[in-house]
Amino acid sequence: MVINLDKGTVLAKKLYIADNFFYRLKGLIGTADLENDTGLLIIPCSSIHTFFMRYSIDVIFLDHQNRVCRILHSLPPYRIGPIVKGAKKVLELNAGVSLATGTEIGDYIVFN
Repeated sequence: MVINLDKGTVLAKKLYIADNFFYRLKGLIGTADLENDTGLLIIPCSSIHTFFMRYSIDVIFLDHQNRVCRILHSLPPYRIGPIVKGAKKVLELNAGVSLATGTEIGDYIVFN
């Protein structure tokens, strides 16, 4: 489960983790969609792309303490995200989740 501790909101009930070269490279490429209440955590990561994806996603960049350092709302397919200084992880969620949960820069995200 992924929780925004500052807002007391659930960002995802199910979490996949991409923590090796192959899974980080593949990410969500080739998936038809991202299941509801599901996220992908990419470690380590400070930049992403949405090439070969079929849907938009929210992208939350996290620092080493799991604080939000940047959010890309509803990033469409075939885009390149910025390199985010200080980001150590990226959480990818369904488009609209970050706005619906009130997630903002500086919020503390926990995984359990």
